[in-house]
Amino acid sequence: MTPRIPHPRPPQTPASASAAPPSGSADRTLLTRRAFGAAALAGGAFAVPAAARADGARQEERIDELLAALSIEQKIGQMFVAVGYGATADEPHESNTSTTGVDTIAEIVRTHHVGGLIYFTWSENLEDIEQVATLSNDAQAAALDAGGIPLLISADEERGVVYRLPAPATPLPGAMALGATGSRAHARRAGEIVGAEMRAAGLHQAFAPVVDVNVEAQNPVIGVRSLGADPAAVARLGTAQILGLQGANCSAAAKHFPGHGDTATDSHVGLPVIDHTREQLDELDLPPFLAAIEAGIDSIMTAHIMVPALDDSGVPATLSHPILTGLLREELGYDGVIVTDSLAMEGVRTLFSDDRVPVEAILAGADQMLMPPDLAAAIGGVRDAVAGGEITEERLDASVRRILAQKLRRGLFEGVEVDAAAATGTVGARRAMSSARSIAEDSLTLLADDDGTLPLEAGAAVLVTGAGSDAKLRVAADALEDQGFAATVVATPTMDATEIDQAATAASEADAVLVFTSSSAFTTPDEQVALVTELAAGEAPVVHVSLRNPYDVVHVGPVDASLAAYGDSDASLRAVAGILAGTVSLRGRLPVAIPTADGTGEAYPLGHGLR
Repeated sequence: MTPRIPHPRPPQTPASASAAPPSGSADRTLLTRRAFGAAALAGGAFAVPAAARADGARQEERIDELLAALSIEQKIGQMFVAVGYGATADEPHESNTSTTGVDTIAEIVRTHHVGGLIYFTWSENLEDIEQVATLSNDAQAAALDAGGIPLLISADEERGVVYRLPAPATPLPGAMALGATGSRAHARRAGEIVGAEMRAAGLHQAFAPVVDVNVEAQNPVIGVRSLGADPAAVARLGTAQILGLQGANCSAAAKHFPGHGDTATDSHVGLPVIDHTREQLDELDLPPFLAAIEAGIDSIMTAHIMVPALDDSGVPATLSHPILTGLLREELGYDGVIVTDSLAMEGVRTLFSDDRVPVEAILAGADQMLMPPDLAAAIGGVRDAVAGGEITEERLDASVRRILAQKLRRGLFEGVEVDAAAATGTVGARRAMSSARSIAEDSLTLLADDDGTLPLEAGAAVLVTGAGSDAKLRVAADALEDQGFAATVVATPTMDATEIDQAATAASEADAVLVFTSSSAFTTPDEQVALVTELAAGEAPVVHVSLRNPYDVVHVGPVDASLAAYGDSDASLRAVAGILAGTVSLRGRLPVAIPTADGTGEAYPLGHGLR
């Protein structure tokens, strides 16, 4: 594994050059000029057809009518996306009582007039597809009864390592796998599948794609959720996902603005600082968001990160007027919905109380307040700010207009009830599963194979072990047997000395070893390294596969071959078996560079991938 010349980052510039131009400045950034082009900025390039202008006028009239019928309380409620606990809309849950002041999801909707809900497994919303669809229908009925404004129901449906819909939702490989394929067609198809499956279950907003450009290997929160480290590729593939999602009539949300890809701090537990200069932001972080805006993205999610080059006040981007209004609205020209990342995350709670955070976000320019930890307190804080004149009704109207426009664009006023009984048959369809298989096969990246170990000899006896549940190891073993191998599984859930010895004993009786590792940080856990090291000391050739971050290869020590799978979806595990058998061609290329284990150089460059 010969070290290679490090892939250069954008050039560093003095801090004095990092200040952003004034909001609304006629001298737009070089990034913006390049993205839109001289003709577009001149104003004549994108003439709007008469029919579209008429449709727009009718929509504005409809929004005027809806807005006029809303009370101040309802307008404030429309700006909140709540977590509700329970599998049914009328099921009392003590967590609802403690976080919202009412007992059921239906009561949250009726009492607080929220504009949206977000579903999670941990809030007990996602048991099976028919249950999800029924919950959605009943929550919508409560919203319509309470004021006639349908809910925008959402989920963090990125697929890969972040997925929400239960089986049989298509187990798609995630963003970094898409990045490894380099295929716009795959990215768009993945978006189409997610969008169609969400709509079938009564959801309308995917908080995806992640368009953060991941240039920090030690990033603990983004990692394989990113499409990669090349801003042009992230922009290209992210746009394709957006077109797929919204082509399926499901809103997309590009996240996390202005870019969360170069941090070693998790904003769930702290407040990261991005020290990029303005020039670096223009070159690295902002192009994917600009591409999303050009593609007609419905919403953009903020990041709980400090970016001193854009705002040196010490507040996170979610609460920054220079970033949300000055940069995103005025400079980049975005007029869709700005949604905050979760207001329960520590990255946004370090400076203000929970009743004050949404006020600061609204003053900064945000439209939707996502999952505040105390909904009643958050709404109360905004209500008090309106009563005191700090937030005007006109400011509320501006946000509610955008939210209503998104709901109209997605046809929610034309009917939101779905066929719950039919939803299970729509989700995880055969064609979608075939697409997942194709994406997985095209994503697998061969990082090292010094002695031509792959493909393995036909009919070889293969030990399957390492990171992953028993079920995942069995998927890999079954796929190997389908390819004509004799597969044995030795599970190592704790990877203690006893389990490692058992795996090593089994390896001594095998023709080859397939060992998985999986890390969510740059450094692979010690016990996983110990397992691979012990197996590599034996006679059987060892094929290593990283099931999450591709960086594991530089930590596990010498192996005969190493593959990056970027995730542990069943499709990816079956594709690994195909690679070992030689029935799947190697096409994947690294969408990120892999540093050396000590971080001082580069082991594998962006674009590396053996054939």
